[in-house]
Amino acid sequence: MWKGGAVPDVLPPGPPPGPRDPGDAWAYGPDGTKAWGLFGAAGLLVDDGAGRVLLQHRVEWSHHGGTWGIPGGARHQHEDAVTGALRESAEEAGVPRDGIDLRHTALLDLGFWTYTTVVARAARPFDPVIADRESLALSWVPVESVDALPLHPGFGASWPALRAAITVTPHVVVDAANVVGSVPDGWWRDRAGAATRLLAGVSALAAAGVPAARLDLGFDRWWPRWSVVLEGAARDGAAPGAPSDAALAVVRAPASGDDTIVEVTAARVAAGDGPVVVVTADRELRDRVTALGDAVEVRGPGWLRELL
Repeated sequence: MWKGGAVPDVLPPGPPPGPRDPGDAWAYGPDGTKAWGLFGAAGLLVDDGAGRVLLQHRVEWSHHGGTWGIPGGARHQHEDAVTGALRESAEEAGVPRDGIDLRHTALLDLGFWTYTTVVARAARPFDPVIADRESLALSWVPVESVDALPLHPGFGASWPALRAAITVTPHVVVDAANVVGSVPDGWWRDRAGAATRLLAGVSALAAAGVPAARLDLGFDRWWPRWSVVLEGAARDGAAPGAPSDAALAVVRAPASGDDTIVEVTAARVAAGDGPVVVVTADRELRDRVTALGDAVEVRGPGWLRELL
């Protein structure tokens, strides 16, 4: 199965014996080029948060056998790229589906076929397990050592850009009072209810991700971390179905909401996150957070409402 970022030049072998999904078939381009995965293919690049990425040493009989790449393969019918990458990495490397936090996706689109690299970070330590016959080895490889390996050509072509983004962690800090106050939904009658509705929408965004262009970032889609600051009567707002504490933090300001937003933003900058997007229309607050450094950007409530 092809697992890279460039057009395959040698055709991979057919799938292993057993029940076949309709996606386990060739996709054909108008010039006769074919690539494995009728509905496209996807793979997972996961780092452990300590400077290592999980790589697969491909078995000799496979496409570009003996090289190193990422676990992945053909997407199933009606399967989105993230689900496909998580399924393939679980099948091939024992990656726990609930053990990673999504970061971004990189898309190669050939018109007739796509390959999506899903980039994630391990939410907790885990040991990869060879779970099928496609791997000689699975290993956590230091980022600085990846280039020394014989890489699958497709992965090798995409690796420099992927490596450059390994430490990029976008974070969105939401001034909830300012956002709900700009929406005519009766927030003045039920501030906790308005905050709960906002949190439900942000929770959905945390799960679905944000188009890269909306964050002025490269690649296809990003899963930023979110901090929503509640103050006053809105502090009782709840976030139903939040994906994880890492994806969405609800911060209940003990006093001034603006002061808490500045504190949260400063903490994210100090942690190395960036870009840090603060959603507010408050001019004084905008000046306070942008003074924290070039990593901070301010967007108005309309930016968030359009995403929601």
